[in-house]
Amino acid sequence: MKVSSTIITLNEERNIERCILSLQKVSDEIIVLDSFSNDKTEAICKKFDVRFVQRKWEGYSASKNYLNSLAKFDYILSIDADEELDETLEKSILEVKKEKNPQLYTVNRLTNYCGKWIKHSGWYPDVKLRLFPKKGCQWEGEFVHEELSYPQNLEIKLLEGHLNHFSYYDYVDHRQRADKYSTLTAQKMNKAGKKASILKPYLSGFARFVGMYIIKLGFLDGWQGFKIAQISAQSNVFKYKELRRLNKELK
Repeated sequence: MKVSSTIITLNEERNIERCILSLQKVSDEIIVLDSFSNDKTEAICKKFDVRFVQRKWEGYSASKNYLNSLAKFDYILSIDADEELDETLEKSILEVKKEKNPQLYTVNRLTNYCGKWIKHSGWYPDVKLRLFPKKGCQWEGEFVHEELSYPQNLEIKLLEGHLNHFSYYDYVDHRQRADKYSTLTAQKMNKAGKKASILKPYLSGFARFVGMYIIKLGFLDGWQGFKIAQISAQSNVFKYKELRRLNKELK
């Protein structure tokens, strides 16, 4: 089979070259959909043999579905700009390309947080469906946490190796992005008619910290594990406060 690798970008000059380099051996084409970056993303992409397309941001699912529509080949490898294939995963995909009856393929993502690979905290294992047929597959989800809809007759196989994820380089970036996703999640919950009590933000934040740091062994990830649990808890508080604010707007 032949593979179209797809990437969405916005100001990814720090990550995009590493991502593209990791895809070169497994890809029959690489397509980058950029939301008008104002850094060096475009210049870096154009150093390589990739198809670079710019389009106004319309949300994760809409952007990824448009990107998939541009693919020339029957199978799509969807990857984020801050990710790369490790050598074992690269070899796994090359073996899959030889198969006569390819299916759906998941990968195990391993996250690097402020210089440390995170093996606990609820961040690992982190299995993602990333290699799939173009026909019959579509991204769904209006706000955030898009999911792939796919034909139910296909088997799902886990590939060996890791998808290395260079997530956050500092705590400020983590907090800002966590709050961004919390805002989108609150909007999604509000649209679905969900409510939050006055105590919900604080109870949820406490539960999140205990769950990540104690139950999911975040303390084994060192001080990075503590910061992950702390920021996740803070953003959970923020999410339910935002939901309460949106609830009040409807009254």
